[in-house]
Amino acid sequence: MKKTNTLLLAALIATGVAGYAAASGDTKPPRQVEWSFDGMFGKVDKPSVQRGMQVYKEVCAACHGLKRIAFRSLADIGFSEAEIKALAATYQVKDGPNDDGDMFDRPGIASDYFPSPYANDNQARATHNGALPPDLSLIVKARPDGANYVYSLLTGYKEAPDGMAMGDGQYYNPYMPGGHIAMAPPLSDGQVTYEDGTQASLDQMAHDVVNFLQWTAEPEMESRKQLGITVLIYLAVFTAFMYIAKRNLWKKLH
Repeated sequence: MKKTNTLLLAALIATGVAGYAAASGDTKPPRQVEWSFDGMFGKVDKPSVQRGMQVYKEVCAACHGLKRIAFRSLADIGFSEAEIKALAATYQVKDGPNDDGDMFDRPGIASDYFPSPYANDNQARATHNGALPPDLSLIVKARPDGANYVYSLLTGYKEAPDGMAMGDGQYYNPYMPGGHIAMAPPLSDGQVTYEDGTQASLDQMAHDVVNFLQWTAEPEMESRKQLGITVLIYLAVFTAFMYIAKRNLWKKLH
């Protein structure tokens, strides 16, 4: 059941349309959530990102990799060197060739990247009836208003309105075209047990995993924004200096 839900989560986020009826119904715009990373002074909410990492590992990692993220990068969100080494070692990484020319599996190390759970795309499709579970590294950047979009989808499942016919295996989600989606709700209350004791409600898990996926999509966000603020301060000081110099110059000429 967990593996099935994991596939559903990925297909939901990656494609945005895992099957929907061409029936009537408007697509509801994503809910607008206040995120810690929004705005010029936005920052990474490290405790939330760490919890989101746990949701990814326990719910998503069985079917999806993070091929753009190295284990050692988790130091940026507060993981210790020992925690990173222990986490990396829980994964098997393909390496080689050895002296006999063969590839072999070994425990992951901090410099490795999150591996795909499949040997190749064909194996992934064969495992999931033709569907290719996507890598989640950049998934938040793959949709307009991505963070709000993903959060809304994860928390948006409802009972179908009166008069709306739902086919076998379809669920109602107002954030999908036509309101029909062919995947079960991927998250449910208490699905994980957070290591920091936070209550794992559906909303909390969705919020945390979106924070995590935002970080994986843009791990340099904080440094980029800090550089931008520094440049703006420099330009402001430079402009003020040039204005004073201009005033003094013209005063002498007059």
